[in-house]
Amino acid sequence: MFVRKSLFVLTLISLAVLTVFGVSAQDTPVTLRYTLWIGADSPQVALFNELAAAYTAEHPNVTVTFESIPFGDYQSVVTLQLAGNDPPDAGWIVEGAARSWVESGVLSDLAPALQGDADYNFDDFSASTLGLWTEGDAVYGVPFSTSPFIVLYNQDLFVEAGVPTPEELIASGEWTWENLAASAKAIADATDSYGLQSNDAALYTGNFWATLIPIMRGFGGDAWSSDNACQFNTPESVAGLQFIHDMIFVDESMVPPGAEVDFFAGAAGMTIGQLSRVNRLATAEFAWSIAPLPEGDGGYQSVVGQAAMVVFNNSQNREAAIDFVRFLTTEENVARIAQFFPPARESVLTSEALLQANPLVPAALMQTAVIDAIQQGRVLPSSAQFPRIELLVRPALDELWVAGADVQAVTDSICEQISPLLAR
Repeated sequence: MFVRKSLFVLTLISLAVLTVFGVSAQDTPVTLRYTLWIGADSPQVALFNELAAAYTAEHPNVTVTFESIPFGDYQSVVTLQLAGNDPPDAGWIVEGAARSWVESGVLSDLAPALQGDADYNFDDFSASTLGLWTEGDAVYGVPFSTSPFIVLYNQDLFVEAGVPTPEELIASGEWTWENLAASAKAIADATDSYGLQSNDAALYTGNFWATLIPIMRGFGGDAWSSDNACQFNTPESVAGLQFIHDMIFVDESMVPPGAEVDFFAGAAGMTIGQLSRVNRLATAEFAWSIAPLPEGDGGYQSVVGQAAMVVFNNSQNREAAIDFVRFLTTEENVARIAQFFPPARESVLTSEALLQANPLVPAALMQTAVIDAIQQGRVLPSSAQFPRIELLVRPALDELWVAGADVQAVTDSICEQISPLLAR
């Protein structure tokens, strides 16, 4: 009788543990829907499918499906899904909108599951890394990508134009935004290609922040300060935006509005990107390399884009979704993901293995352009009012993308519109 009671108690304990840290094999089938903004046929999603298969092997009742939503539509689509009757269970959130999502109350607190797992090593994430995703003791997101912006460049076009490559300019201490512009103009003048393409060719129609902020900060400016004062119209920010405007309309070396140009097809000398874009060059028919962002009047300013994994409160499979996010962000799996998405875990960031994580990037460049840049970097601007700010800034910038635009007047208008939102 004693043995039976002991077995019964052990069974209850086992079920309780499984309830906290996952779902048991005896549970009914669960299908987790996980949203992300990478194309379904990309190597990144292929890796996530491998990780999902490994999770299913441990939890046979759980199936994971990844739903790819274009980056420009991601936030609005997920918001509509959450408001409807078929919400996703988990997904990605980008840094700019982090605070608005955290304060909206739609994200699940992951702290009990992560901190309650002794093997997870939650302390591997620094407080600064988690800053956008925490509120008090609650943790609403786990950063999986802390990726610095870099310059990807076409070595063949530099050679054809007869100008030093970024690697050579770095060696001589002359890798500056001014020399980037000079190289871009030389490439545009000497070849059939533009000198510079914006990040993901999205300056005019998509994520303009990823192009504007690296250059504005390079000139000592920013979109807004840490105390939420608008900085679009400061002399430093205006200088950075004037720099972009002149490359487009004076030098005619940067891809202008309406032009369809693809750096990855060899049609531009440089582009601003991140490590996750490098795999698109795996079959490139030209020699290429990467470099850190140039220096400017504001010195070297590393800019980092960050994204986190979250679980949505109204998920019908909340506990399973939390456990899946825990699984994806263990030290072992973060090390695998690091070939595309530079890690937030300190143990992985400082490991020798990270230097070899992406076979397309030599270890020396991984160190200088990625790892060093992460450790020196500042994340892109974020605000609890970010979605509303973006809706105001986007059309205001349209006035900048014309010849002869008054940059100071455009930026004064932007600050006048967004300052009340920043003050909230």
